[in-house]
Amino acid sequence: MTIKNNNRTQEKKNFFKRKSFYILLGAILGAGTVVSLYLTSVHFSTDESCMICHVHPHVEDSWKMSKHVNNASGTKVHCVDCHLPPKNETWAHYTAKMKLGIKDLWGYIAKDSADYDWDRLSGLETAVTYIPNESCKECHCNLFPTGISDDAVTAHLYYEGNETKLNLQCISCHLDAGHYNPNYKHAKLTVVENILDRDTSLYYKTATAVAEFKNFTEQIPGTPVAFEMIAISGGSFKMGSPEKEPFHKEDESPVHTVTVGSFFMSEIEVTWDMYWSFYAKTMSEGRIPPDDVYANNSRPDVDAISGPTPPFGLPDQGWGGGERPAITMTHYAAETFCQWLSQTTGKKYRLPTEAEWEYAARGGSETPYFFEGNPKSFSNEGFWRKFFDADVEVISQYVVYDNNSKSRTQTPDMVEANPFGLKNMLGNVMEYCADKYDAQYYGKLGDNIANPLNSEGEEWVVRGGNYTSDAADLRCAARDYSRHDAWLKTDPQQPKSIWWYSDIRSIGFRVVCELPEQLKHN
Repeated sequence: MTIKNNNRTQEKKNFFKRKSFYILLGAILGAGTVVSLYLTSVHFSTDESCMICHVHPHVEDSWKMSKHVNNASGTKVHCVDCHLPPKNETWAHYTAKMKLGIKDLWGYIAKDSADYDWDRLSGLETAVTYIPNESCKECHCNLFPTGISDDAVTAHLYYEGNETKLNLQCISCHLDAGHYNPNYKHAKLTVVENILDRDTSLYYKTATAVAEFKNFTEQIPGTPVAFEMIAISGGSFKMGSPEKEPFHKEDESPVHTVTVGSFFMSEIEVTWDMYWSFYAKTMSEGRIPPDDVYANNSRPDVDAISGPTPPFGLPDQGWGGGERPAITMTHYAAETFCQWLSQTTGKKYRLPTEAEWEYAARGGSETPYFFEGNPKSFSNEGFWRKFFDADVEVISQYVVYDNNSKSRTQTPDMVEANPFGLKNMLGNVMEYCADKYDAQYYGKLGDNIANPLNSEGEEWVVRGGNYTSDAADLRCAARDYSRHDAWLKTDPQQPKSIWWYSDIRSIGFRVVCELPEQLKHN
């Protein structure tokens, strides 16, 4: 009995010895694995290792020229400092690193870098997905360093007090901090360089005289800017869409007959060249109270129009100015532009009514678009789009939209005009109308209406879709409306701007010119 007990005791001792050995071996192997993984992680966290997969032709040079490397402090910020969550957030740091590593490696092995749209990938829309805000705040503990401007102090104070509500990232305002971009400038500087410093010998002295009802080139006196106005003969048309039209919405019915008079409409949307000229002539340097602006501009004898205050941020999104459509202005700013243009040229410029807009967009057609094609064939929506791509050949000739825009506005030379000679009526940017929006407005009108204009409602009608729109929302009858509060959500100013929207990039407008009195009676 004693021998058996001794044997059992010995077996237990041997068992615990073996167990202890395996535990120790496992701990050593585990620790070794962790150390190995850590050392591997450190090795592949160097700037040199990042450059192996990141084949953007300018990424290394632009990084070395940025404030994060080329600065007075002598501090060098590495790739992982910006592109990964801070190391004190261990799980987030290493999971993000693993995901990015796998994605980058797959792209390096399986994709051709020549096919990448580098302009789009360098833009803010992509940057915000690769720069954790926590990493910015990890380094920039002091948002008010010596030498900071008053505007920056105001912005950072507002950011600190409203960070959660804004859901705004540091990179939204500091896109060039990590990768130098010589073209990244504040909007106010862009205005000064593009407008105020031009050769005044190129400025027009007088506006274009209009003696006939035909297309003409308007010249804006005191500026080097001219633009085309198209003569649109009045007539009757069926406004709205029938219920059987693909993607029809309730606010597009009932279809009703509308008659509009003749008018001139700008061939293209108001461009940055046009809008910056207006800004340069009317800009308000100080923070003029909105009520004072409204009071001044509403006077019938006003001789000095109060124009926009400097924009907070970069209204053109860094995409460029020139003939690209001006964007991010409020409806009031668009109306004030028309007021200034009227005063400057001696004509009556205004926003188009919703009826005029649809009449002009249709170009005499009664189909969903002014060109041939079924909306279902052009749209990305629907079950079959999981297997077959939408038809883009026809629609891309006439419209800047989601499938061909490269996620930004484009110049008018990218598309062909509609039958009336108007470009980008159905895409590029949404366009303000003079009407207030009412989803039931068509049902209140009845049939055979002349020159309707709705003045009741909270928001304004916008028409035409934009560069992010699906073809379903580009139909001639498709309606939309402004969202004033949502489009100003992240504006840090108090009171909020009456000139610039902070949260919409796809809104613009085009202008209508009424017939001079002598032509109305011809």
